[in-house]
Amino acid sequence: MSDRLDRAGPKVVALGGGHGLAMTLRGLRTYAGEITAVASVADDGGSTGRLRRDFDVPAPGDLRKCLVALAGDAPVWPEAFEHRFAAGDLEGHALGNLMILGLTETLGDFCRALDEAGKLLHAVGRVLPATTEPVVLKADIEGEAVQGQVAVQNSAGRIRRVELIPNDAPACPDALLAIAEADQVVLAPGSLYTSLLPVLCVPELREALAATPGVVVQVCNLRPQVPETNGLDGSDHLRAVLEHGARVDRFLYQHDGILAADDETIRALGVEPVPAAVAGPDGSAHDPVELAEALHALL
Repeated sequence: MSDRLDRAGPKVVALGGGHGLAMTLRGLRTYAGEITAVASVADDGGSTGRLRRDFDVPAPGDLRKCLVALAGDAPVWPEAFEHRFAAGDLEGHALGNLMILGLTETLGDFCRALDEAGKLLHAVGRVLPATTEPVVLKADIEGEAVQGQVAVQNSAGRIRRVELIPNDAPACPDALLAIAEADQVVLAPGSLYTSLLPVLCVPELREALAATPGVVVQVCNLRPQVPETNGLDGSDHLRAVLEHGARVDRFLYQHDGILAADDETIRALGVEPVPAAVAGPDGSAHDPVELAEALHALL
């Protein structure tokens, strides 16, 4: 892919985590003039979880995925960042996670480390953490408090609400600035309670979202995620975001998808429904190009 964007295009900020945010970023490259990804740092599983426990740093895994999604024509490095060691003390670790950690210790600044990693990858946009502090995800699941992203993901009961510990974790200042200047803010699809909502649980990010002059678009998932969102329809996904205090102007969903969404219910919540064809051929994942076209049409 090219390592340049059309600077005449709009400024777009995408919030979320995991594969859903990375896929969204691949689509944004087709029309945005400036891209900023703001990713969750609440993950505590796998390589990311081990690095968090050993070095007390914000989770690097979702940030690594975003950097690779925005990588330009840098030879070798995008693939190398995703490489996982298969043996020894480094077994299971992704090289990109270790690079981010090493840059952080060298530079003494987590956001500067991400910018330097972006330069190495010739990234076409910036990747920023929702907060620069290590945080823990906490959920109310059927009245029981459950802590840790992996534990929340694997709990069988209905998730009622999530929050971060500490609940006043400061937002990355550059993320706030990007949202304040955005033409469009995209709440990316993915794990609702363990990728998207942990970003929206940062109070300063919610405040920035409420004040942005840009259009805020929530992209709905295509199917339930078992057990995390089992039993929820598309309208419930929107309701969960609103109940956590976030602003949504438009709700973009697959018009004939498995995860039904009711236009009247969406309008009653004060949001404009936008049905569109955004799924890939087998309906299991969003098509980045189709999603980008639908998002571009909303500007």
